[in-house]
Amino acid sequence: MIYAENILICITIPLIFSLPFVRGSARRMIASVLTGMVVCLLGAYISGFLSSVSGMSPEDTAIFISPIVEEVMKLLPLLFVLFMFETEDRHIVVTAVGIGSGFATFENCCYILTTGAERLGYIMVRGFAVGVMHIVSMIAVTIGLVLARRYKAMSFAGLLGALSISTCFHALYNLLVSEPGVSSVIGYILPPLTAILLYLPYKRLGEGTKI
Repeated sequence: MIYAENILICITIPLIFSLPFVRGSARRMIASVLTGMVVCLLGAYISGFLSSVSGMSPEDTAIFISPIVEEVMKLLPLLFVLFMFETEDRHIVVTAVGIGSGFATFENCCYILTTGAERLGYIMVRGFAVGVMHIVSMIAVTIGLVLARRYKAMSFAGLLGALSISTCFHALYNLLVSEPGVSSVIGYILPPLTAILLYLPYKRLGEGTKI
């Protein structure tokens, strides 16, 4: 048994004290990482509650409930920044990457403390697969939101579409890795491969801008 709240406090205190000493994108990145860690903990609370209410097994919860809850929780602070501050595209990207990184980092820390860190292969999987998956889902959503705003097509339907993409990607990954064998290997390869593929539209999105 671990106390996730204590882990959160231990990790975030140094980051919080670093905020007054940095400016610009560095401060925005650190604040976004902190936000990602907090929403990770809140998402775990909500997923655990819904799992208990529905009576689903941990495996079913990871496939049917957790992707929806976690992607919504990650999207909410991004939307807050997008609509409240009307920041530049490059600032939105920094916020999204920070939230995804903070979420993945805190989740990985909790899992490693629960299962141990003796197996290097398991640690590599957690880093390259699960960790990258959260960042990839946020980048995919952000590219969609930036394009929608750029072409004056921002709407509720567009937001749901972007959220659906990240949720389906998350759920697909959880489904693939839920069974050992070839499906798990495909699942582990999917996030880093998608990250490489997403770099192409991201690069085009940033042409002529400061993204």
